[in-house]
Amino acid sequence: MEPASTPPPPVSHPLRWFPELWESSRKRVRPQARLLGLSLLVGVISGLGAIVFFVACQWVFHIAMDMGAGYHPLSPGGEPPLWAETTGPLRPWALLLLPAIGGLLSGVFVFSLAPEAEGHGTDAAIAAYHFRHGEIRPRVPLVKLVASAVTLGFGGSGGREGPIAQIGAGFGSFLGQILRLRPADRRVLMAAGMGAGIAAIFRAPLAGALFAAEVLYRSPDFESDVIIPACLASVTAYSTFGLVFGWSPLFTISPELLAVLKFENPFELLPYSLLAVVMVAMASLYVRSFYGFVGVSHSLTKVPRHLRPALGAAASGLVALVLYYAFRGDQQVLSVLSFGYGILQDALNVPPGGETTTYMGFVLMAVALGKILTTSLTIGSGGSGGVFGPSMVIGGCGGGALGIWLHAIDPRLVPQPASFVIVGMAGFFAAAAKTPFSTLVIVSEMTGSYNLLLPTLWVCSLAFVLSDEKSIYSAQVEKRSLSPAHQGDYVREVLGNLSVRQFLSTHPWSSLHPQDRLPQIIEQLTGDGQPALPVIDTDGRLLGVVSIEDVYLASQAHFLSDLVVAADLMRSDVVALEPDDRLDRALELFVESDLLCLPVIEAPGGKVIGTVKRSDVSRTYLRYVQGNLADRTQALT
Repeated sequence: MEPASTPPPPVSHPLRWFPELWESSRKRVRPQARLLGLSLLVGVISGLGAIVFFVACQWVFHIAMDMGAGYHPLSPGGEPPLWAETTGPLRPWALLLLPAIGGLLSGVFVFSLAPEAEGHGTDAAIAAYHFRHGEIRPRVPLVKLVASAVTLGFGGSGGREGPIAQIGAGFGSFLGQILRLRPADRRVLMAAGMGAGIAAIFRAPLAGALFAAEVLYRSPDFESDVIIPACLASVTAYSTFGLVFGWSPLFTISPELLAVLKFENPFELLPYSLLAVVMVAMASLYVRSFYGFVGVSHSLTKVPRHLRPALGAAASGLVALVLYYAFRGDQQVLSVLSFGYGILQDALNVPPGGETTTYMGFVLMAVALGKILTTSLTIGSGGSGGVFGPSMVIGGCGGGALGIWLHAIDPRLVPQPASFVIVGMAGFFAAAAKTPFSTLVIVSEMTGSYNLLLPTLWVCSLAFVLSDEKSIYSAQVEKRSLSPAHQGDYVREVLGNLSVRQFLSTHPWSSLHPQDRLPQIIEQLTGDGQPALPVIDTDGRLLGVVSIEDVYLASQAHFLSDLVVAADLMRSDVVALEPDDRLDRALELFVESDLLCLPVIEAPGGKVIGTVKRSDVSRTYLRYVQGNLADRTQALT
């Protein structure tokens, strides 16, 4: 007799998979649906902001430097001028005057309307993430846009990523504030906007998303919560910008050059290692020079803040003028002014070998060192602009010069110097900004070539490891656990399993009505010992909250004591707690409202059923910590 076979497991009908799949997807997406939808909106606005800022920069540069100074630099291949260049001769004296005028206009505009818009905007956005709950004043991005367009358009040395990052971050912060999002969600939207701006202005969507998550820290830590919203925002920003200005990468490489830009010999890692060391040294010089001039600018207390950017920009114009005459009227060295991207496009097009190429090496190194100085003078003195763009010029020119010289020694060391231009851009910024991974991707996207991905990864990793702790972004935090944005994570872990309901009967509470006068309010507050009282209507529904601080201020005007009522003093913008809210949520609302006591309402009617004091939550947390400490001490003994 044959043994009975095991029956096969029941197979779910394929038509049943769809409801199960839908329900599973809905549960996973629903908690983040609002945030992800807002990320798409942030991306669109960031893309539109990048369009406006790009056009503004081009127009101001055309008026000031093209028509005014007769300076016609080469443009990157993927970014042709929007206006036809004039044919007039160069006016060297204008290179000294125009940057000073731009610095003066920018300084007056910034320090009159939004002083926090000075310098490079990415650092301000990072500081807002860590230290200001993701809050940026709405006027700051607008001031930054105008001031940066003037600074860069008039010849000041800087980049476009700082202003556009602050525009995107500012809109993300604005959305978070008007929609009353939690500080954590507001930070995510702000960071996503920062990455979206980078993605649009540099045509690098993947790098923009990674940059938003990586630039917040000096260590290899990532802000994982930011990545998916930043990806959505970066793609929409890039698409919005591309609909107007096309889809070409910022720098174009000829098919002939692209065919020879390859990594096929592991021994080439030796000269690439030397490139990493040189980029680390130049990045260290850049960071120390930049913040050295920041310190000098702040020490000039007798000079009004409005005038300091003009002095710095004028000094950068003088540097350009000295280089211009030192190289006998070669306009390539004037790339130390404004954006300077054109010389990178020129360096990518120079064929290896020959006397012309050797001379180009000296030009590139002069531009690299000069750009360090002019950027430090322009932005370090309070001018408005970014530091990423100059970093690309410095790294690309410094790497290109080294590649040309090594090729002159032995072509087998560096078969194609253009490869050192590309890899140098990535290595320099990885050392200066502590962002090796996003920099690796952004340079590949800006050049439209991934042929050098392996040596770029090698150089970025070495540059990051060999660089010191100083970063061009001073607001970066060492690691995620040290960020003020995450200092409450342990508190949330402790309080996450406790609810507001357990505190409803721990102390008596009372309430006010809108018509209660000031003496009655004072009597209620002093009698109950409550730091704040809810104001309710005849049905017990919450109308607002009166705090003891507001009552104290009103009581100082004795002649108004019979006129002031609770409706005049109450805050109607307070978000109330619900019985099933976790204590970590309660802690967030205490911080947002800046109140020591919050009302608890019963949903959906909104009827007040009690209050919870901030001290109740704090005592619960301390009891938990003390209990854990006692348990650990007992275990050790």
